[in-house]
Amino acid sequence: MSVRRLAEDQFQPTGFSFNEENAIWAEATIAKYPEGRQQSAVIPLLMRAQEQDGWVTRAAIEFVADKLAMPYIRVLEVATFYTQFQLKPVGTRAHVQVCGTTPCMLRGAEDLINVCKKKIHQDPFELNADGTLSWEEVECQGACVNAPMVMIFKDSYEDLTPTQLEHIIDRFEAGKGSDITPGPQIDRVYSAPVGGPTTLIEVEGKTSPKSAKPATNDVKETVAEAPVVEKATASAQPALDDKNRPSAVEKPATPDDLKMISGVGPKIEGILNGLGIYTFAQVAGWKKAEREWVDGYLKFAGRIERDDWVKQAKALAKGGEAEYIKVFGKKPR
Repeated sequence: MSVRRLAEDQFQPTGFSFNEENAIWAEATIAKYPEGRQQSAVIPLLMRAQEQDGWVTRAAIEFVADKLAMPYIRVLEVATFYTQFQLKPVGTRAHVQVCGTTPCMLRGAEDLINVCKKKIHQDPFELNADGTLSWEEVECQGACVNAPMVMIFKDSYEDLTPTQLEHIIDRFEAGKGSDITPGPQIDRVYSAPVGGPTTLIEVEGKTSPKSAKPATNDVKETVAEAPVVEKATASAQPALDDKNRPSAVEKPATPDDLKMISGVGPKIEGILNGLGIYTFAQVAGWKKAEREWVDGYLKFAGRIERDDWVKQAKALAKGGEAEYIKVFGKKPR
């Protein structure tokens, strides 16, 4: 990894302070840590400073250090160690971090880098003509099974082809990056196998004796019967006319983005829409029997309860992303 240094003085602003919203957030974040351990908030505060200004300035480092009673050098060490922190101005609409570690490189990361060179700038960290885009190559981003991938600010875009990355860059350049759903860009749920699960899809049945085939090739002995563990297929998918199926609605002019619910990807959203489920309010109103019906229909084995879709949907229905952040302390996926 190359040496990471702060931007030249000509780029550095004279001061930094959190805006009103971020100042409230920072106090709440620091308060989460035990007395005497407030310095543990250094990474989230630096990240919020970066989100506010677009990159981590020297003034922001000193501001965070003063707020957490840390020596400037300690915060500088953190900022220069992690590549998630940008130490010079980057693209205002997108800074594309291409993973170049072995799994991604074997799956086409070099082609993604060439796309960045063509669409943004020949050299990493250099801005495009409008100052809206930049890129760099980084080390492992932690989703090797979904290689190749890139990060744009906090979001990852996985299972990419050069054509897909060109489309993503074009949308961000047009100021419409929110049109692209983060995560796998193929029909895959998170890091699950392409096409669906391949293991743990059967349940153990009862043990019962089963006769083996008799020996052949002139062997006279009879093979003794031996107990064999039989497999039973998972419970059948519930019927569409089941009384517990959630009520459907006509597709509204502007359906809710159900993918904002953690656990719902593009494929699952399509299935839910096919069942007439288009809004957060519908999901928020599901009773236990309805949740169990959907869980069984999707063959989720309890994931709707574990991910608490209803609580997520209630927050999104009440106040969108802002309410979700208030309830869960993070943005929806």
